[in-house]
Amino acid sequence: MATFFGEVLSVYSRAVEEDDEELDENEEDKEIRRELEEKREVKLHWSPEISESLTSGNQLQCSDFILAVGHNAARFLSVYVLTSENWDAVGHASMWNERSRPETGLTGGESACVFYRYKNNPSVLMCQVTCYVAEDQLFQWTEKVFGCLQWRQLNVTVLSDSSVAEYKTADYLCCSSAPFLRSLHTGAFHGQPVCRSLEQPNIITGLPAAVLNHCEVHRIATVVYQCYSDVTGPDSVTMETFKPALTKLGESIQLDPSPSIDILRKFARTTNIQSNLYI
Repeated sequence: MATFFGEVLSVYSRAVEEDDEELDENEEDKEIRRELEEKREVKLHWSPEISESLTSGNQLQCSDFILAVGHNAARFLSVYVLTSENWDAVGHASMWNERSRPETGLTGGESACVFYRYKNNPSVLMCQVTCYVAEDQLFQWTEKVFGCLQWRQLNVTVLSDSSVAEYKTADYLCCSSAPFLRSLHTGAFHGQPVCRSLEQPNIITGLPAAVLNHCEVHRIATVVYQCYSDVTGPDSVTMETFKPALTKLGESIQLDPSPSIDILRKFARTTNIQSNLYI
């Protein structure tokens, strides 16, 4: 650029500096996104025996995989199944998201996502999930867990909690009818569900839906039992509703038909103390 007196001046261009700033910002954004993805990664922690087997390229021999998602479903297993002391905690999953923080110092049995193996039949695996699994972690969890299992002749049973307020029906739903079960299954499942199928337009969401979708794609026999309850926290009536779902697995696992009152109180009281809120 020239002045009126013929002096030549350099032209200042903001375009170059803005491009450099955008490049720096993009690199910074990528680094933040990369760190966030690493932080939100679902991590599986197995016992030394299983870790060694998986490291060698072997998958877990599994004939039945029972997954309980939600406080009622998970505590149903604690009350009616795990009290037999015939189960070993063999692993747990840890994850970080906006509603779930992995706490340091917890053992596998104290984690919010724990895996158990049946002592009398090591091919039976069970998992309790009481933590929130974010949408971007559902695929991770499903891929990593099922990547550790041998799919041949695998049968999957999913127990899930849901509020009766989310149940859609054209008929009047009396409160006395809750809790109740509904089922969905994959095309590879050839058994007879113990309850009615989930009616349209009702759907399942979250981890049960991710597992059902994964198993449908890979032709794994899977059935999901969703319990609709009018109680937000675990209670004995809702827990007992899941009993028919595992009756057909009687050959694989043993249910305690009548758990002690002390055990029922133990699991119900824990939630009642945490949920003592006045609105």
